[in-house]
Order: sequence, then C-alpha cells, then structure tokens
Amino acid sequence: QVQLVESGGGLVQPGGSLRLSCAASGSIFSDYNMVWYRQAPGKQRESVATITSGGRTNYADSMKGRFTITRDNAKNTVYLQMNSLKPEDTAVYYCRYSHTIRGDYWGQGTQVTVSS
Repeated sequence: QVQLVESGGGLVQPGGSLRLSCAASGSIFSDYNMVWYRQAPGKQRESVATITSGGRTNYADSMKGRFTITRDNAKNTVYLQMNSLKPEDTAVYYCRYSHTIRGDYWGQGTQVTVSS
C-alpha cells in the first residue's frame, strides 16, 4: 500500500501563489511517476503536471509558465508551485502515484480557491 497526503491548499487572491505538497509513504518503490490533477466543480478531473522518476516534467498547456512540479526523492514528496493564480484555477487538487508494479494510488485532495 502507498499512502499519499496532499497539503498546502487554501484561499489566495488572483495573482497570488501557493505551493502544494504530496507526501508518499508506505511500500514505495523509488521509480515512480507522480501526477497532479485537479477537479473543479461540475467539471471532469484533468491532468495538471507530471514528473517522472527521472525528473522529466510535463504540463497542461494552460499551466505552462505558471506551475512548476518538482520532487524530493529523499522525502518522497512532490511539490506543485503555482504562481499567477487565476479564479479558474479554483479546484480540488489531487496527486497520483503511478508505478508499473505497485499500481496507482490517489491522495485525498486539497482545496485551492482563487478569489478576491
């Protein structure tokens, strides 16, 4: 089993920043990928950013240049730095651990609200 705990969400004004964290624990294999998703009310869950075990990153087009995904393998933690936040970034943000043998695990989500 792999447990994921997201943190760092909250209320922020437009143009502000937040850093989300996703801490993994349990039976973790080191060569895992991590993906951040988000789901806004009434919308489908969408991929935000991915980081591979080797550190390669990929972003959804609307997040490029504003969001940065990083990982600290020593802490088994992945971060999502979000800058220049917009009201349309309001959503519950989830992380997903993905490993070819261990499978996929999801965190419980953290709420991000961008509003003045």
